[in-house]
Amino acid sequence: MADLKYKRVLVKLSGEALAGSKGIGIDPETVVEICQELSLVLEMGAEMALVIGGGNIFRGLSGSAQGMERSSADYMGMLATVLNALAVQDMLEKQGHPTRVLSAITMQEVCEPFIRRRALRHLTKGRVVICAAGTGNPYFTTDTTAALRGMELKCDAIIKATKVDGIYNKDPNKYSDAVRYDTISYDEALNLHLGVMDATAFALVRDNHVPLIVCRMLGGDIAKVVKGEAVGTLVTSL
Repeated sequence: MADLKYKRVLVKLSGEALAGSKGIGIDPETVVEICQELSLVLEMGAEMALVIGGGNIFRGLSGSAQGMERSSADYMGMLATVLNALAVQDMLEKQGHPTRVLSAITMQEVCEPFIRRRALRHLTKGRVVICAAGTGNPYFTTDTTAALRGMELKCDAIIKATKVDGIYNKDPNKYSDAVRYDTISYDEALNLHLGVMDATAFALVRDNHVPLIVCRMLGGDIAKVVKGEAVGTLVTSL
């Protein structure tokens, strides 16, 4: 593990990623692919925490936009992240990696409550800590959860794994002339409204000087980031 640039990382995955080409729900084959990518990192000896969104099942903000009360919608979204966490837990353990799901909402029959010292102990024991149910509070996104848990668990970096290979000045799926940033500051990313993470999450990592790397979810990029290779976009204090 001595040759790793980041020895303990928090990886943020979108819920939509687990749906694969189906667009909704959980696609087992896609979960296998994602967990194989995570396995590459774990086999190098890195310690890992995960935060997974719930947008493939239910997104609180969309629910509130359609007339639901925002707090109720957000709690539904938090429960969706627990479903995703259990799916990833199952597949990681089938690939030989011990895991623990820690939920910000107590549900002792299926997972442990999130207790910071317990989570740190799991990491030092080589277990993957999957943080579920967001922060346990409405009005906070899973991006903010990733920033918060990354700092609480003393992670060396936060890795946001996406469908694209970094941060662009505009959507590369829509514009062929989109330009990717190799490095960008927190303030630039906020001021340019690049939409990588919400403002609260950016403010947290900026104020606490935690490196944020945005890279592809597949193709081995997460492992390359952990080794210190120049892939994706590094967001830091320039």
